[in-house]
Amino acid sequence: MFDVLIAHIQEKVAISKEQTELLKSFFVSEKLHKKQFLLREGDICKNLAFVSKGILKSYILDEKGNERINLFGFKGWWISDFNSFLKQEKAFLNIDAVEESEVLLISLENYEKLTLQIPIMDRYFRILYQNSLVTKDSRLIISNNYTAEEKYLQLVKKHPEITQKLSHALIASYLGLSPETVSRIRKKISQK
Repeated sequence: MFDVLIAHIQEKVAISKEQTELLKSFFVSEKLHKKQFLLREGDICKNLAFVSKGILKSYILDEKGNERINLFGFKGWWISDFNSFLKQEKAFLNIDAVEESEVLLISLENYEKLTLQIPIMDRYFRILYQNSLVTKDSRLIISNNYTAEEKYLQLVKKHPEITQKLSHALIASYLGLSPETVSRIRKKISQK
């Protein structure tokens, strides 16, 4: 379970075997069944979650009770309601498992201890946050300026596995489109 996390860290920063062993002590593992919640809106987000297996999604529910997906957390990704985690305030987001999943959880207290005891981890998380800001800016630009087909093609280009792993409805929710629109786009693309 830790192999995925360690590999992810080593892609960004150099970490020794001793640091790797110490790092493991800051996390707890949890298995999630399909549709099992990791976090519910209104609860306090107690942990950052690293997805070591499976797929999670974070979302809000609109006034009609429809999911508006903010993020998918694939294997090798972090997922959280970061505002709730840092401020220890009520979460805006729901996070649940799209499929059977395994996560490594780190509490705010252990996160702080980890970055103090293994200083290179502070750099690792800074790199993640910078990448996250770039991704969010890009997603906002795409969302506001691209056609439905361009949004879909951009998503598939960045994450080609997404069409095999996720339903039309989940992809549509993430893109802010109807499932019918996604079906129409996929049909059009397959005919080319």
